Amino acid sequence: MKILKFKAGIIFFMTIIAVYLTGCASSRSGQVYSRDHARQAQNVENGTVESVKEVVIEGTKTPIGTAAGGVAGGVLGSTVGGGSGRTVATVIGAIAGAAAGTMAEEGITRKPGLELIVKKDNGQTIVVVQEADVIIVSGDRVRIITAADGTTRVSK
Repeated sequence: MKILKFKAGIIFFMTIIAVYLTGCASSRSGQVYSRDHARQAQNVENGTVESVKEVVIEGTKTPIGTAAGGVAGGVLGSTVGGGSGRTVATVIGAIAGAAAGTMAEEGITRKPGLELIVKKDNGQTIVVVQEADVIIVSGDRVRIITAADGTTRVSK
């Protein structure tokens, strides 16, 4: 019964970490502005989408997923065996958990994206990658919005 409660606690802990990681992932959406970009003048140019390609925007790789996985793996490993065997299981569990935590964080925060090749009205061609949360197709007239820090988004 004690082990069952312990495993339920670990599952709860990992769920909280997954929710936290998902909530902390910064958006690469064309519709989401960071706090720094709010109330700031941005340059707007017009153009035509020449091509659209589906891509994957990789997830975050912070120490949080690694640490959470390492702790969970170490705790689970410590429930195996006794004496020096328990120590070895704890270390192996922590290492395996850290690797799993890193992969889980990257997978949870990975997003589908679009690579947009846009020909500006001035003749210059640019490529912008952003989240695939708005339907944009070849031939669409779009706005290219560029912030002072160089962050660029494509908007209909």
